[in-house]
Amino acid sequence: MIARPPRAARPAPATGAALLLAALLAALPAGCTHGERPAGYAPALPPAPLAYGPAPASGAIFQANGYAPLHTGARARAVGDLVTVVLVERTVTAKSASGSTDREGGLSVSPPVTGPFSFDGSKLNSSASGSFNGGGDAAQSSSLGGEITVTIAELRPNGTALIVGEKLMQLSQGEEWIQLTGIVRLADIDPDNRVASPRLADARITYGGKGAIQQSSRPGWLSRFFTLVAPF
Repeated sequence: MIARPPRAARPAPATGAALLLAALLAALPAGCTHGERPAGYAPALPPAPLAYGPAPASGAIFQANGYAPLHTGARARAVGDLVTVVLVERTVTAKSASGSTDREGGLSVSPPVTGPFSFDGSKLNSSASGSFNGGGDAAQSSSLGGEITVTIAELRPNGTALIVGEKLMQLSQGEEWIQLTGIVRLADIDPDNRVASPRLADARITYGGKGAIQQSSRPGWLSRFFTLVAPF
């Protein structure tokens, strides 16, 4: 007689408590990673100078490292130069919608009241009506002010440049950061190397933080889970 290998035991069906625990554990990592500072905003460094020969010597008046032509001055124009972006962002949105419908219908049948088959016609009348009224309003306002100094990361042939940078602030109750990237015209940069944020094209401005204050202003992971699974 050939001995058969023992049959593997079937797993017990998951109970409601086990399913709830698995869902909570799945939602836990998402809540722990919230508030991390995105990467990719490191300052751009100027390219290394090409070695065509000995570097020009600096004299009493001429300084090779800090020389700038009179027609350009010290305005940012090369990769690695600094540009101060003045944040003056403000958006206001409002939306309103309303709807109304009304419908009525009726039916009346009057069969003969004489003869072998007579009916009372007053009992065969029917009518129907319906109406609907709805409306909604939504409004949102946001503003962001301040300054952030970034670096030129790339120069374009059409006189524009890609700027990238971030500002990280370590506070007593956590940390906050501002990250910015966008495309600016070199002609829009003033002599003080400043430019307003509305003049940036394809601008992406991120303001975030983490710490005790940011954590207390957000719901906990258990509240977010019940909000996610709530049917209403």
